[in-house]
Amino acid sequence: MANFIKLQTAIKDYDTYREDLIKKSRDVLKLSKLLIYAVHRDDMKTAAGLLTNIETEKKKLDVIAKKNLRLMGEGSYKVAVQEYVEAVLYYHFVTTGKLKDVGVLPEHYVLGLADLPGELTRRAVFLAGKGHVDKVVHIKDLVDMIYGELLKFDFRENDIRRKVDAVKYELRKLEDLVLSLRMKNN
Repeated sequence: MANFIKLQTAIKDYDTYREDLIKKSRDVLKLSKLLIYAVHRDDMKTAAGLLTNIETEKKKLDVIAKKNLRLMGEGSYKVAVQEYVEAVLYYHFVTTGKLKDVGVLPEHYVLGLADLPGELTRRAVFLAGKGHVDKVVHIKDLVDMIYGELLKFDFRENDIRRKVDAVKYELRKLEDLVLSLRMKNN
């Protein structure tokens, strides 16, 4: 006969961990948005502090997720990590001009990476307004590279495929922006 007390405890523990995971996921999501917003405003001192905070909160989130392997498949965890990846990649691109490995599962990295071009396009428009054509071209080239690499995958999940399609549209916007800037400067 099944040990019902053991089953009840296991289910109750999972629900408790899940609630903790959802709460911590919200913290990571909020910090991701604040980090991106600080970078958009070129407030890099605030952004650096937020980067430290988000790294700390992400570690706490991972501790919770490791309490039960099913938690890593929870939607709140996946979304939080994806937003974390996007924010950290954006910060590092703006500060170094390069992308970085952020130590997450490949699926989560790809989802965050696929969201990055939207933020890069916003940055390019901001830079175009300041006359930084070379930086706009650098962003366009990076998004072009991201899109080219993502096309090499055989994604079976609709969410990822939709995001890759969105990268294509961001690339088109950037190509149009670069063309417009070059025509204006000639």
